Amino acid sequence: MYKIIGAKGFIQNIDDSLEKIRVFSEKNKVILQVFDADIIYGHKHLVSALVHAKRAFEEGENTTNTLEMEILLYAAGERQLKLAIPKVGFKQGEVNIAAIFYEEGKKLDLEPVVEKFLKEFDLKKDNKVLKGDINTLKKFGISNSEIKTVSENKYGDLILEQIANVDIIK
Repeated sequence: MYKIIGAKGFIQNIDDSLEKIRVFSEKNKVILQVFDADIIYGHKHLVSALVHAKRAFEEGENTTNTLEMEILLYAAGERQLKLAIPKVGFKQGEVNIAAIFYEEGKKLDLEPVVEKFLKEFDLKKDNKVLKGDINTLKKFGISNSEIKTVSENKYGDLILEQIANVDIIK
């Protein structure tokens, strides 16, 4: 079971926030990965990253040691964390956040966990931040010539293609 949310808030310190996320994840028995929502092109973007990351672990093709980091690689469309983290990792200051919560056992109701996360991190849920556009594609590194190859209603497919390409470049 998974849940994807968008939110707005303020990040004072990235390292402190990462540690707090790690502790929260452990305490609540969920896989949790947080992103800069300005680089995420909708719900399908993160679902695809999760599916690819899970498959990589199942097939022994994972690059990282944790599912959280593998999701990050796929969401960024990158093979290396040193490229993925600056690309899709959340930033300091006023931020738009995208978060994916995953619980493998399908026994845990994730809604209370999400609410606890929002409260603990002083975030305001806003799924509108997950809506991608042409600027999202450009920030992601997709060129104008690539963008011109598809109609606007297929923009998200360009991101999904980048995610699938991670398997090829591994």
